[in-house]
Amino acid sequence: MEKLKQRILELENISRELEPSEIERNEYFRQIQDYANSFINNIDVSKTFSGRKVKRDALSLDGKKKSLRELIKTYSDEVARKGINAASGGHLGYIPGGGIYTSALADYIAAVTNEYAGLYYASPGAVTIENEILNWMKSIFGFPEDAAGSLTSGGSTANMIALTAARDHHRIKSDRIAGSIIYLSSQTHHCINKALKIIGLEDVIIRYSDLDKNSRIDADSLNRQIIKDKASGLNPFLIVATAGTTDTGAVDPLMEIGKIARRHKLWYHIDAAYGGFFILSGLRKELFSGIETADSLVTDPHKGLFVPYGTGAVLVKNREPVLKSYKYSASYMQDSIQSVVNIYEPADVSPELTRHFRALRIWLPLQIHGIEPFIACLEEKLVLTTYFRRRLTEIGFRTGPEPDLSISYFWYPSESFDENAYNKKLLELIHKDGRVFFSSTVINRKFVIRMAILSFRTRLRTIDKAVQVINTANNKLKRSLSVR
Repeated sequence: MEKLKQRILELENISRELEPSEIERNEYFRQIQDYANSFINNIDVSKTFSGRKVKRDALSLDGKKKSLRELIKTYSDEVARKGINAASGGHLGYIPGGGIYTSALADYIAAVTNEYAGLYYASPGAVTIENEILNWMKSIFGFPEDAAGSLTSGGSTANMIALTAARDHHRIKSDRIAGSIIYLSSQTHHCINKALKIIGLEDVIIRYSDLDKNSRIDADSLNRQIIKDKASGLNPFLIVATAGTTDTGAVDPLMEIGKIARRHKLWYHIDAAYGGFFILSGLRKELFSGIETADSLVTDPHKGLFVPYGTGAVLVKNREPVLKSYKYSASYMQDSIQSVVNIYEPADVSPELTRHFRALRIWLPLQIHGIEPFIACLEEKLVLTTYFRRRLTEIGFRTGPEPDLSISYFWYPSESFDENAYNKKLLELIHKDGRVFFSSTVINRKFVIRMAILSFRTRLRTIDKAVQVINTANNKLKRSLSVR
């Protein structure tokens, strides 16, 4: 026994390194804080995009000890300075969120205390905070208090939870799958198709609805198609609308589609991952009329509330199919079984059992800052989008239709050269500059440059810089082509 105890103490002496002393913790935190301050203080002058390749050897694991200072430098050089700087206000490409500082503090606290946020029994405070966040969202979107909800890693998992509920509510399984119909828009985010495959609905019939000139679902055409499909003996069961499409930021006619869904007794799902929180703004509130008629709704706080990546949310009015899909128990969990009024166990409404305490990254900033600066930030992005489009037209660019929200697109009208090829080359030059980042898409076979203005760090000076980068790149491209 003495030898056994001696061996335990030897191992303890080695493993004790995993619990740094207070002095060591303070030094670690000082180094991290110095880097964080440098990163944020210089973010306006740092590149938003770099196409340089990562040195894999610098990031490989060899099991040897390294200093935190050395590792911070490696992170700065090989991670933060390569690819897209998603924290930059110059990220105008893929619906950025930014990552507000007070959310980072929340993540630090959550990681240090390591709260298990799956069951009320394990952490009643963490689960209560998640429920409070979800109840706040229910009030924003007009959902009933007893609706089920979950904070997820993002819109993909959130949409999967909602579509699973729709599947189980309408009992779409086995031989019913092939004859059942889902109605989408060609602008629907591809995570919907991905989720359908994951939940066993890959073989359903998918109807892509006609769109109007602003890329919104044509509700009359949708209604006619449902009537036709029913008359053919098929089984329509789900409509997916979008409140803020990825390509153009369009908001489908939510109220009209909701009426159609009720008339035909279809499940109505709204993907508001990008656009949902714009409902807080008086500038666009009317666009969201009818969102309360949805059976399920997805929105992403890591977009419209500017918190770090990894924060989505789903609300489902009818909790029964959600609980049927995700509520399970096991003998080793018998101690956790209890009845708590008006509290949803997060593990019962999500595929996740082990889950990060992600609610804190929303709760803490809302408590510290209040709601006003979030609303102001959303409205600022809407006005900046209008300003940006006007500046672009002043220097000869064409822009897409007036956007519903803060996503739009533009292109340079070249008469002497293939327009699509010209704008592809223009985007390459913008990427090579790196001070701002845009993405591209194809609208009606036209290659266009896509702007997505949502980072809380995108300001008037950012847009002015973007216009200058675009104009410089365009003039350079025109000169190079004229020489040829």
